[in-house]
Amino acid sequence: MKHCRIVERSLNGKRSVDGKTFASIAVLDERLERLRKADEHFHGIEFSDHVKSLKSRRKEPAVC
Repeated sequence: MKHCRIVERSLNGKRSVDGKTFASIAVLDERLERLRKADEHFHGIEFSDHVKSLKSRRKEPAVC
């Protein structure tokens, strides 16, 4: 539940949004995908709009 807590605290403003936040979202995203593949009951489950918005804030590194 460490990853859930990191994302929750980032959403609540109790910790900064940083690389750990995005890494935790990636881990949770991967776990959700595994659940969806394992059982069709999970196909309708998705992240909240707040998490989706946070996920979209991640900036890709510039390529020089």
